[in-house]
Parts: sequence; structure tokens; C-alpha cells
Amino acid sequence: MEPASATVDPGSSTTVRLRVRNTGDIVDEYRFEPVGDPAPWTTVEPRALRLYPGTTGTVELTFAPPRTPDATAGPNPYAVRVTPTEHPDAVTVPEGNLTITPFTEVRAELVPTTVKGRFRGRPRLAVDNLGNTKVTASLGGKDTGERLAYDLQPGNVQIEPGRAAFVKATLRPRQITWFGSNQEQPYAITLRRAGAEPEEVNGTFVQRGILPGWLATTFGLLLALTIAFVTIWLAYRPQLQSVAREKPEKAGQLAPPRPSPPISSPPPKAQEKPSEPAEKSGKGGQDDQKGGGGGGGDEPKEKPAEKTAATAVREIVARSAGRHICYRAFVQDDGWQEPVCDGAEAGTVGQGKPIKALNIAVSDTKGVTGASAYVGEGWRKGDSWKKEDDRKDLVLGSTESADPPMEGFTLQVFDGSVCHEAYVKDRNWLGKGCTEPGKWRYGGSAMEWNLQLEAVRFTV
Repeated sequence: MEPASATVDPGSSTTVRLRVRNTGDIVDEYRFEPVGDPAPWTTVEPRALRLYPGTTGTVELTFAPPRTPDATAGPNPYAVRVTPTEHPDAVTVPEGNLTITPFTEVRAELVPTTVKGRFRGRPRLAVDNLGNTKVTASLGGKDTGERLAYDLQPGNVQIEPGRAAFVKATLRPRQITWFGSNQEQPYAITLRRAGAEPEEVNGTFVQRGILPGWLATTFGLLLALTIAFVTIWLAYRPQLQSVAREKPEKAGQLAPPRPSPPISSPPPKAQEKPSEPAEKSGKGGQDDQKGGGGGGGDEPKEKPAEKTAATAVREIVARSAGRHICYRAFVQDDGWQEPVCDGAEAGTVGQGKPIKALNIAVSDTKGVTGASAYVGEGWRKGDSWKKEDDRKDLVLGSTESADPPMEGFTLQVFDGSVCHEAYVKDRNWLGKGCTEPGKWRYGGSAMEWNLQLEAVRFTV
């Protein structure tokens, strides 16, 4: 072997020469076969060598270890089995040593990235060692304002090459929310390794209120009304007091008789108002009828109901039952378009007008879910992920003028699949993509493009 020991970096290659001499008295052919742990990524050139007696030949061994945990760091002994064709029992196995340099690659992921709870959240951190050396790391948690307490089990991990470790994390809010809506608290689990920059894995903890917000509002309103009623009652309660006094009589003297009140005649009856003449009454009726007719003529007509994707899908199912998808686009400066169905084009092509929202409805797919992506913002926090029944409207994006246009979308149906094509600014129509049952599939501009969505086509 020349040299007998060699060093190589994972992902690159190195070469070692093997010199072979025929010490016999006949022409012989020698076959070469690498053995040992490096054999799978070792090549011998040539694989066979024919030598005359007393002559010497050379073969090259090329080692190309991959940048994976399979290429174990450190010394790796190897050998080459040399088998003569004429004397197969006279096998020679020269040996050498190959040193593979170490490399480190760690990947960490929170599962799930968003957890919800009133008193605690329990995500899991998966740490994968993709290098060829053992990794030792410590774990910690942090958030803005130190609103959460962290319990990580275990707090330190040692991971062999090609293995993964799972860390159970328990998040507890330092203050309990009794009333109000959900509060989102971003946090990060930090992975610290010796000689490397700390790696942060970001997640979100959604803290739910103990009692709904409307209950606190109702209780406060009832309490305020009770206090107001008691205050008014105490301030304005009438004080009843008699001021009558009985006149004392003199002793031995009778009280003079009191005359009885005179009997008055009954008051005369009020003069009855004479009824209006029949002719006037009839005329008034005619006027009333005329006025009523005129008022009916001036009544505004009822505005027709807006036709949505759900309206369109119900109409097409009434004509042809089965799986259908209808949709419409909210185009900037133009508003909502009329809904189209089953592969038709929604939006605009080549006019530079972006789509800000999509309205989608399906039939016979056991529901549809989706979310929207935005130019320059990626997945926007606060987007609602909704699961609707068949033939009901699902709206992605926003029609508010202050909100940005859509860049892309994800869709998922629970029976069958949905296929979509997207027309992106300066990229024309992209290729068709179809979901697998119950799985997501993204459509639209790649996040690094930052290009607006202008038209779509959907089929199920």
C-alpha cells in the first residue's frame, strides 16, 4: 500500500496505490476485492490485472465516504483481497488504515410547533444527530417578558451518530388568564453545544382563558345595574309622614252638628261629536287607497343575494351529482368575480392585478380546509384554519385594503384529492399539483420569489 495510512473528509475522496508483483513462473491474472467497513464506498481500478512472471503492476483504491453518519469518524481499517486465477488458494490480503475526519450536523424540531392550554402546554423536541460523532447538548427555554416557566426532561442529551433524542417540554404560564380571549406567547427552546453557536427552535403557546370573555362582560353589567338600582332606591325613596292633628274638645261641651254636603245634580253629558258624512268618509277611503297604491310604487326593490362558491356548487350538484369544486377570486381594485367551477380560470392573466382572497366550496369530499400565504410575510400569524362541511363557503386571504395580496395557498380535502394550477406574476402558469387524501399540498409562488398570485384553476 502506498501510503499505508490515509485521511479523508466525508463528502470528498482520496486515493491509495497498491503494487502487485508476480513472483511465480507462469502468467497469472489477479482479481481485487475491497473488504472491511469502508468497502461499500471503495472502488478499485482496474478490477483485474494480468502479469507476466517477475513483473509488477499497480491498481488504485479510491475512498469516497459520504457525508452521513455511516462514515464513522476516526481510524477505519480496510483490506484488499487479491486472488490469483491460476492459484485461487494462494489468496493475499494486504491491509491499510483510513482515517475519516469528524463533522457535526444537528437538526431540532418542535412537535407540534403550536400548543394550547389553560394551565400548561406539552410539546416535544426532536433532536437528530446527522453527523458522524457523538453530540452532547444542554437545553433551555426563553420567551419575551419571561411569562412562561419551562420544565425540560431530560435537560441534557447525548446522541450517537445517526440517532435521535426526544425531549419532553412542559410550559406553564406564570399568570393565569381568568377571562378574555386566547393569548399567543412566542417562545424558543435553546440547544447549546460546546464550541458551537446556540441553536433556537421557535414555537407558540396559546393560553386560553378559564372563563369566556362574554361571561365577564355579562357579570360586570349585572353588577353595575344592581349597584345603580340600590343607589337610586336609597337616594329617591319617598318619605311618608302624616301631619294631621285631631282638634281637642272642651270638657262638657257637645260638638256642633256638621251639615251634610248638598246633593248636586249629575253633570250634563258631553255633547257627542257628530259623525262625518258618508260621502266624506268614502272619499277619504278612496284617497287612502290611492295613497297606499302610490306608496307601494315607490318601495325600493330587494337587492339580489350575492352568488358565492357555495351557491354555484349547489346549483351544479342539482344538475349533476358527484364531486365538484366551485371558486371565485377577490381581485384587487375589481372586487369579487363571479364563481366558476371544475377547472375554469378565476382571477386575471397578464393584467398585473393580484388576488387578495379566494372563496372555495366543494361537494362529496367530506369537507375542505386551507390557509393563505402572503407576499413578503410567509405564513401569516392569525390565519384561521377552518374545516367546513360540503357545499359551504371557505374563504382564504383578506379583502381588507390594508392587507397584502396572496402569494399562495394550501388545500386539503378528506375524501379524494384536489388539483390546482396557479398563475404567478412574471412566472406564468405553474405546473399542476394534486393532494393525497387527507394531506396538504401547497400551490402558488415559492416563498423566496415573493411574487403575487394572479389566477387559479381547481379540480377534484
